[in-house]
Amino acid sequence: MAKLILIKHAPPQVDAGVPSHEWRLSPAGRDKATALAERLRAHAPTIVFTSNEPKAIETAQIVADALAVRHEISPGLHEHDRSNVPQMPTREFISSVALFFKCPNELVLGRETAAQARQRVTGAIDWIVTQNGARDIAIVTHGTVLALYAAPLVKADPFILWRQLGLPSFLILQTPEMRVIERVDNV
Repeated sequence: MAKLILIKHAPPQVDAGVPSHEWRLSPAGRDKATALAERLRAHAPTIVFTSNEPKAIETAQIVADALAVRHEISPGLHEHDRSNVPQMPTREFISSVALFFKCPNELVLGRETAAQARQRVTGAIDWIVTQNGARDIAIVTHGTVLALYAAPLVKADPFILWRQLGLPSFLILQTPEMRVIERVDNV
């Protein structure tokens, strides 16, 4: 039995003057990434894959360093493309994300529909799992795409799952069955 650990990155330093896909971890986020690594130690991933966004890379680096494994940036794991969306008040952002999940085939937020983002991240995760066979692996990604990928596996509404998954959080799946064996909504 191999394990796939799907991780939502640690808390970033929010900066309204910088696009969210460029945010780095906050000091508290670095501390939480260290705590995440300790929570994952017993699961012994052999490698940590990550999206190309700084907050995910930093989370992966901290986890990989603490567990003495390597990390690797892998294509397709990035957040739902919202690069054209300005910083919004929290309530407006949450409402927009709810509509994004409710209308998966419509372009309602950003440059990608929910269906497109789900197809992209599913392809990326499936490729990583296939290439790594029976190895225990971890993947650091982002809340929206993680919810899109994992909602059918945990039998949850993707919006509700997105709201429940904290910074950081993780799911552990048994592969190749993709059966959820542990879910931690907040580290």
